[in-house]
Amino acid sequence: AGIGKSVAMDLARRNARTILACRSRERGQAAAEEIRAATGNPAVVLRLVDTGSLASVRAFARAVLREEPRLDVLVNNAGTTGLPFAITSEGLEQTFATNYLGPFLLTNLLLG
Repeated sequence: AGIGKSVAMDLARRNARTILACRSRERGQAAAEEIRAATGNPAVVLRLVDTGSLASVRAFARAVLREEPRLDVLVNNAGTTGLPFAITSEGLEQTFATNYLGPFLLTNLLLG
């Protein structure tokens, strides 16, 4: 939803292979289908990742590096606010992990 969906829509309109990195399979699948229908670009794919989980980020990065011959653009825009204080299974504060640590790790893993 929001900025991420708008950016993905624009990239797909430009005929780019577009990977939607989403936490929710249901919402991500709906967005992917909407973007494909609106742009006529069949190369819009959904991959699941939870940036609040460093293990999920690592698995996502491994899959992208294994499956994609190249990566030209990375847009880190997912984030959360207003959540109650929580600690992840990895011992990190949830909001900090989701908004900062996960995207930082993802960027560094995808640099190659």
